[in-house]
Amino acid sequence: MFFSALLLASSAVASVRAAYPAGVVATGTQGTTNPPTATMPTTINQKSMARLLSVNSIDDFCLFAPPTGPSAIADTETEEVAWCTMPRNNARVIPDGTITGVSFLKTDFYVQIMGHGDFTKLNVQPGDAGGELDPHGAEGTGNPVGGNVTTTVADGTDLPIAEWMLYMSANQFCLRACYNANSTYSSAFMCWHELDVMGCEFVMPGTYHDAGTFETCDADVAYPPGWYPTVVDGTTSFSTFAQFFTGIYTGADGQPTPYTVGDTVTPDAPFSTPSSSNCVTKATISNGIAASLLTADAVGPVPPGFTSSTPLAAPTGAPPGASSNAAASSGAAAPSASGNGSTLTTTKKSTATAGATGASGAKSTGGPNASGSSSGANPGASGASAAFHGARVGYSTTGEFAGIALSQPHLYIPSHLRDLIAGLRATQPSPSLPDAAMH
Repeated sequence: MFFSALLLASSAVASVRAAYPAGVVATGTQGTTNPPTATMPTTINQKSMARLLSVNSIDDFCLFAPPTGPSAIADTETEEVAWCTMPRNNARVIPDGTITGVSFLKTDFYVQIMGHGDFTKLNVQPGDAGGELDPHGAEGTGNPVGGNVTTTVADGTDLPIAEWMLYMSANQFCLRACYNANSTYSSAFMCWHELDVMGCEFVMPGTYHDAGTFETCDADVAYPPGWYPTVVDGTTSFSTFAQFFTGIYTGADGQPTPYTVGDTVTPDAPFSTPSSSNCVTKATISNGIAASLLTADAVGPVPPGFTSSTPLAAPTGAPPGASSNAAASSGAAAPSASGNGSTLTTTKKSTATAGATGASGAKSTGGPNASGSSSGANPGASGASAAFHGARVGYSTTGEFAGIALSQPHLYIPSHLRDLIAGLRATQPSPSLPDAAMH
């Protein structure tokens, strides 16, 4: 009977993976530090090393933050643990009052959550400009290692997400989990993780607010990070921005060899900033758990008010806006980005700011479903830089990596560049690159 149940569950998971485009649904296990499924509630364990995030709603989501502190994200990115607003996934619980503002955005391609808070309560070093976390990392095992993400936004069940990214600092965060794709916009493109130093508003554009706003909205779909469309005679093509970085490695011959990655001109902003709509606000979010139960290293039973356990259900749905495999259709235009059929009561409409200016001076506020109006390959350099907002890491006006002040005197190297350097070291050992630089 037990093995029959396993076979049925496996068949259900295989079925939902077939319903989603390739690369959307994560494969494999949840990781050695995680529970086998997304579950709520679980017991209190503020010493937990679990690394399973769930991103379900404005008051039911998780973040990665250091296990001990105060710590800089750049120093601990392989070690971060899950902190959740609810007692779930065997993770640590975020105390009430830590989160001071949240915008929870639902689109046809991804769920995105941006917010403010005092994350020194989650062991982040005061003043830390932060860093970027994703399922890849220098060794291909994820930052953090074994970190995973699920969401119920896509089809109502706990869908394991293959591609996600989180920017985390001492006072801000932004998180995107990508649950849809087509032949033009893969989930990997939509959650492109190779622009580490560009900041939240560049990589994950949307309607950002100051602390004090708590809202759930539908939102238009942004173009993949770093993509700039050009439409000529009804045909859309794209130019892409690659983050600029220079360095030196020592080859097998013992000689230093310089290398350059990316573009020498850095855009000020993404091509466009998607609009939010159908927004519902609330005064704050709260789990109602007494602060005395969530002190450092606290361990205890399921807190009062949480009585039932809801493990991951076998996914049965399809991507938003799709019936079976419709989301895998070809073409440059994305599915309609007007939301996921939400029945939210509209209380206000957030007006997003226009995007970057192209070489022609035209602007667009559309996403992948818009025709676009910029004929320039990259935006100009005028105006306020969106890259200077959000959890920004070491970005300079020249487009070069400027570094950040760390507790240890070593250079922070973005994860995608660590991949490159790790490959170089594998073929040409480099004693000039200290192991500390590979955190």
